[in-house]
Amino acid sequence: MKQFIYLICVLSIVSCAEKKEKKEETTLEKAQRIHEEVITIDTHNDINIKNFTDSVNYSQRLDTQINLPKMEEGGLDVTCLIVYTGQDTLTDEGYAKAKENAMSKFEAIHKLCEEIAPDQIELALNSADVKRIVESGKKVAMIGVENAYPIGLDMDQFKVYHDLGARYISLAHNGHSQFSDSNTGEADDEWLHNGLSDLGKEAVAEMNRLGIMIDISHPSKEAIKQMISLSKAPIIASHSSARALCGHSRNLDDEQLLMMKENGGVVQTVAFSSYLNTEKHEARAAFMKSIYQQVADSLDIAWYERSQFSSL
Repeated sequence: MKQFIYLICVLSIVSCAEKKEKKEETTLEKAQRIHEEVITIDTHNDINIKNFTDSVNYSQRLDTQINLPKMEEGGLDVTCLIVYTGQDTLTDEGYAKAKENAMSKFEAIHKLCEEIAPDQIELALNSADVKRIVESGKKVAMIGVENAYPIGLDMDQFKVYHDLGARYISLAHNGHSQFSDSNTGEADDEWLHNGLSDLGKEAVAEMNRLGIMIDISHPSKEAIKQMISLSKAPIIASHSSARALCGHSRNLDDEQLLMMKENGGVVQTVAFSSYLNTEKHEARAAFMKSIYQQVADSLDIAWYERSQFSSL
């Protein structure tokens, strides 16, 4: 009997010790543990094709936001590399130029995975691929398309993009596209489609058919509401913040967030300064502009803002 009581006491002490040990886990330690146990995904990383050459590429520790050494050090398993094209004129000439840009980025991503570092990173086309690649010890690349503008008016291009590995596409960026109004229209209350164009509505159905996720991080609020209403599948916001925390037109308000909840989609946050604190961002930008201008004047050279680059 004494031995039985002793055993109970020992078990109780061990149990209490385990509970005490668990309680002593700090928030940082808990976050680190969870981070190591789950598959971590960054759903939006822009690329520059100059960093996808034989001599300069993501197998090296570059000054880019992301590369393979940084993914390893940060414990990031999956990166969505972005095929981004800026908005231009809604003309055949504009579409053709944009298509060339988009294809060069598709090619760069495939080159990284198939030629430059196939032993370190592999392109995934579905969730099963992601799990398999992670278990193999390699990093995972997926492809997102920021701005459907390069598709032009040819709806067959959605299938082409899908076959190249695109698994999400946003229908607009900074400026109204042939498919959708952009959030940028909020500044002057000028809209091209009052949400989605007829072509944009067709695009939603086509992406649903192909299995391409719809990304709502840049379109206008009305366009987003229409996409959520029309889509037969959950949608995503690949990089958006909360309007309640920062009043930028790129951020999602409570109505949009609740619609996303009902849709079953997900919202990935973004750490871009102007979407977190617009006032602070603009104050810093104005200050830095004056510094740049002073330096340019002291060197007797012209200085241009980024918005002026396209006019050079």
